[in-house]
Amino acid sequence: MTLVSMRELLHKADRDGTYAVPALNFVNMEVLEGIVSAAEEMKSPVILQASEGALKYAGVKVLAAMAIAAARKSKVPMALHLDHGIHLNTLHDAAKAGFTSLMFDGSHYPFAENLNRSRWAVRLARRAGVSIEIEVGIIGGREEQIHGGKGEFTDPDQAWAFEKNTKPDALAVSIGNAHGHVKKELKLDFALLKTLDSFTRAPLVLHGSSGVSDPELKKAISLGIRKVNMDTQLRNAFTQGLRKALAESPDEIDLRKYLGPARDAVAKAAMERMAACGSEDKA
Repeated sequence: MTLVSMRELLHKADRDGTYAVPALNFVNMEVLEGIVSAAEEMKSPVILQASEGALKYAGVKVLAAMAIAAARKSKVPMALHLDHGIHLNTLHDAAKAGFTSLMFDGSHYPFAENLNRSRWAVRLARRAGVSIEIEVGIIGGREEQIHGGKGEFTDPDQAWAFEKNTKPDALAVSIGNAHGHVKKELKLDFALLKTLDSFTRAPLVLHGSSGVSDPELKKAISLGIRKVNMDTQLRNAFTQGLRKALAESPDEIDLRKYLGPARDAVAKAAMERMAACGSEDKA
């Protein structure tokens, strides 16, 4: 199977109304393999994501080539998405390399400038024939180049203005979620989520799901969240798996003996998150 568009996956989830598509970040081959293995085991659609930081680390063409090869061998539908693209030239490079979906994050700009830049991002995506996600509001926390601080909840009127003027394929919102490693459990504003879902036609996206409990996540999905971003959980799983393998065999120099268990830990964590999203058997 070839890579598909994010738009296709989210529209199917929106029509169903009972699940969200898990969007999982990868930065190397082992994390990618863990995600793909989990998706195949769970028979779940999946959005493979790479951030600008990941592109700088591994290269946009390398990451795209790995994802394209993985999709060709898989029977489950997968999209390849640029996560938190800040620079328009990065969006262009990702689309050219084979990404089937892009995100433009202009949330750090004032409203009017974010709207204007988002228009350009949508035009770029439409010309390239790929899906586009934009963000309204400021999602708190910190992850790579994303520094949201305490965050700023999405204003429904601004969300409506973005919907009307940009017509994105997905809209990332801030409803109490936060990026990165969160030490305390987050409480989402479900009343705001209901309003945002009624104000917009675009499927809604939840970033920063690490601090969100499974019951909170499931309720958010029931109220319109159709894409759930997951990165920190996989990083933790990979790191803990690697540390355990190193501790058990400190003299081993075959990298596969370390990276294999780390990959398997990612697969286990990814399956748990897919179950939380309700995407099992939705491929």
